[in-house]
Amino acid sequence: MQILALERPVSGSAEPSPEFTPELLRLEAAAAWRLHQEGVIRQAWFTVDTCDAVLMLECAGVEEAARRLAELPLVSGGLIRFDLLPLRPYDGFARLFGESSGASRTD
Repeated sequence: MQILALERPVSGSAEPSPEFTPELLRLEAAAAWRLHQEGVIRQAWFTVDTCDAVLMLECAGVEEAARRLAELPLVSGGLIRFDLLPLRPYDGFARLFGESSGASRTD
């Protein structure tokens, strides 16, 4: 299952915390690299305006995604959290061919 993970600050502040030391950020990058090598993190971006992480994950479900993201030092240290959005394949193109997609906005 693909899951979109959106970084959120824990403190609610838009300013980086002084706890975000270069060493901690290096450890975060190493942990993210490990998750990437294991196929958990499929893609990673930063937002342009806030530099928040946006990750595309491949996991069995939301519970596994949360458990794996907890391996990141910034998450385990309580400095950031992630909103997790499980995704399903887009089947709306079926409408172009007169087929029912089986999906609705209320699914």
